[in-house]
Amino acid sequence: MEKKQFQLGDIVQMKKQHPCGFNEMEIIRMGMDIRIKCVGCQHSVLIPRAKFEKNMKKVLHSKVEGDSN
Repeated sequence: MEKKQFQLGDIVQMKKQHPCGFNEMEIIRMGMDIRIKCVGCQHSVLIPRAKFEKNMKKVLHSKVEGDSN
């Protein structure tokens, strides 16, 4: 299975939605744990990287796409 690619600042879709109703999260910190922030209510959660990679469906908006010189 191919490893999922994501970076700081990306908007990702999760398998389960947040209690507020959104399932889109922004990655705001990366390391052994990943901090994600709900796009809807701005609540942030710190979860282990392995759990994040398991529960992430896909990257919706990558921060790299918008970069240009």
